[in-house]
Parts: sequence; C-alpha cells; structure tokens
Amino acid sequence: MMQFTHTAPPPPPLHPNGHGGLGLGLFLDVGAPRARPWPGSFPTPASKISLGNLNSTSCMEQLLVHCANAIEANDATLTQQILWVLNNIAPPDGDSNQRLTAAFLCALVARASRTGACKAVTAAVAAAVESAALHVHRFTAVELASFVDLTPWHRFGYTAANAAILEAVEGFPVVHVVELGTTHCMQIPTLIDMLASRAEGPPILRLTVAHVAAPSAPPPALDMSYDELGAKLINFARSRNMSMDFRVVTTSPADAFTSLVDQLRVQQLVLDGTEALVVNCHMLLHTVPDETAGSVSLAQPVSLRTMLLKSLRTLDPNLVVVVEEDADFTAGDVVGRLRAAFNFLWIPYDAVDTFLSKGSEQRRWYEAEIGWKVENVLAQEGVDRVERQEDRARWDQRMRSAGFRAVAFGEEAGGEVKAMLNEHAAGWGMKREDDDLVLTWKGHNVVFASAWAPS
Repeated sequence: MMQFTHTAPPPPPLHPNGHGGLGLGLFLDVGAPRARPWPGSFPTPASKISLGNLNSTSCMEQLLVHCANAIEANDATLTQQILWVLNNIAPPDGDSNQRLTAAFLCALVARASRTGACKAVTAAVAAAVESAALHVHRFTAVELASFVDLTPWHRFGYTAANAAILEAVEGFPVVHVVELGTTHCMQIPTLIDMLASRAEGPPILRLTVAHVAAPSAPPPALDMSYDELGAKLINFARSRNMSMDFRVVTTSPADAFTSLVDQLRVQQLVLDGTEALVVNCHMLLHTVPDETAGSVSLAQPVSLRTMLLKSLRTLDPNLVVVVEEDADFTAGDVVGRLRAAFNFLWIPYDAVDTFLSKGSEQRRWYEAEIGWKVENVLAQEGVDRVERQEDRARWDQRMRSAGFRAVAFGEEAGGEVKAMLNEHAAGWGMKREDDDLVLTWKGHNVVFASAWAPS
C-alpha cells in the first residue's frame, strides 16, 4: 500500500489563477520531490505552468481519467499531482465545464476514501471535500412542484406519459396507476385534471406508490411523509369531483420491487374487468441492479431487470410507460462509467445557465442533485450504486423480450410535448425515434419516453 513518507513543506497559495475551489491545495504536497515525472508531455504541477492551457473540456476529461486510473492503481504520488491540477483548473463556481469537472473531482476523492486507496491523500483532503460538499435539499411539496417545472428534464416525461395514459384508459370507470417514480407524484395532479375532464366523466382513481427509502432513493428528497402527500392528492382529486384511493408500498430496487409486485398480484385476484391498470415508470427502473451487479446481489445469474419486467407482464397491464435518461452508466470499470457520465452530464450543467441565475438557491439545489448522481456513479459499487442508466435501445430490447409491444405516441401527445417545450429555452427539442419520443438539448439525446402494452 503506497503512502507518503516525507513531511510536506508549506503549501503554496490556493488557486494561482484567481479561482476559488475546494481548498484541496491547503492539504496537497505540491512542492515535494516527485517519484516520477508527470505522464506524457505534461510538466509536474510544481513547475511554472499556465493552467489555462489545461482548461479545455477534453483535457479535463483526460485528467479525470488519469486520476481515476491512479486511484485504482493506488498510486498516491500521481493521484496527488492530478488532484492539484484539477483543483486549480476546475473551481466549483466556474463555467459549466469547470463545475462539471469539480463534481467529478469530488466523486473521485469520495471513491478513493471509500475504497481505501491512496490513504495519505484522501485522509488529507477529506475535510476539504466535506466542507465543500453540496448537500441534497429536502423539498416541501410546493417547492418540488415549482422545482421540476424549471426544466423539461422531468416535465417531458410527465407530458408524454399523461397523454398516453389518458388514451389507454378511455372508457374505463376505474383507473389504477402504479407510480414507480423518483419525483414523489409530482406528475399526478396534472393527470387528475386530465382524467376529471374526460368526456365520459371522471373515473375512480386508485394510486399505488412505490416508496423507496434512503439510501437507495435518488434525489429529489421530499420533506414530508407519504401519508401527508396522499392526503393532499386526495383533497385535490376531490376538488375536481373525482374519487381517489391512495396506497403506499415500501419497496426496494435491490430485489426488483418484489414486495410491490407481490401486493399487486394479490389485488389482481379480486378484479372484475372494469379496472385499467397502468404502470408508470419515471426514472426509477435504472435503480434496479443490472447484470453487472449480479455477483453482489444474487446467488444465481439472473437479471433482476428482466425479472421485474416479466413480473409486470404477468399483471397484464393496459399500459406500461418507461421514462429514462438516454445514457449508459453500466460499465463494470470506473473509467468506463466516468467517460460515459462526463459525456452526458455536461448537459444539465450547460442548460442550467438558461433558467437559473448564478448563486441562486434553486441552482444550488439543482447542481447538488447532479453531484449526487456523479458520486453514485463513480464512488459507489454493488447495490449501493443505483445510477445504472441504460440507453433507449437497450430498454426497448428488454421490454420486447419481456413480452411487450411498443405503443406509438399519437400526434396529440407530440403536440402537447412541443407546447410544453415552448415554455423553455430554445436549446430544448423533441424528436421521434421508432415509436418513442426523445427529449434533446442542442441536438443531443437527453430523456426518452416509451409506451408498452402486452404483446
């Protein structure tokens, strides 16, 4: 196990380029002799260099990759050098690429701390990372409703899913929606409004909500109980002259939501054919361990994701909606995940400048959630790593293999999504890929929505 054996000399001033940062320079030994020179053509940080020429996005990504490799190799000297450079070129209050890199820097330090690699470095910088950590905000229901309206990241899925649900349940007097989502039913008030306005009159709405307890639950976090949330939704439905039943099932992605599926099977035994069943999956399916976690969570080589989707198929639902980020964070090695996440998560950092001012409270909340995701992708392993996104093509393949057929979104659904996007910055767009709808930012895929019925 490589550790430092010499005493560090007095540290140089923080951020000679004038930026603020995590304060890691207070703890990093930047003037001590090096065991070997900086890799490739880069000079060592102790020499006189211009940090500005390291400030390109591609260079930042490469430095992060080198840092990750050094941590995995337990190379404390090289890790120390790269951390020094990254801390000086990527202040957490800089431009979008610098803030993105700063989040990845924090995540790599957290990974080293958790795995025990480079103990001398990570022990020294732990206090700096802790003091600068962005903490995930706990929202009131009103705060969260306003927060998700700031960007199409979630609204896109809400709008597409609600349009598909309304069409699928037409004519049914009872509608049962199973909510497998991360945003604590923020989609449901709009769905209630739409169902209450049906030409044939409002149905009875039964809502079953999957409650995933921390630490498995990704942000946003809600600062109220689900009993309180349910009471608010029931009162809202009543104000729209609609009867509603609200039920919560505590469940876990670690076992493919088995407790939820078991309860739904029991409920199915007493149905009389008048109820439409809809399973609404909003950015929660990816928290179910994929095949790369099998050795950690299972004794047998079975895909929990496949097991879940086949279990949902046995319920014979009228509709299953899948909304997920169109990314792939399933690589078994940390460098593969780092590259994939870096080349996707620049999008929320780039987009935030269009709707939240620098230094605003909501912007801190927004970027704290991105930071949580980055840390989960890089620093966690096994069932604790819940950010295991798969791309649209892979989810479509999984759904077909489980016995579902795609249901195309109609022109009305597409029109509603476009109208919603008109409320946001010009960089957002929508396109169709196969039968799915895809949210884009500056032409890059961000989130997809797909709808499925039993084949």
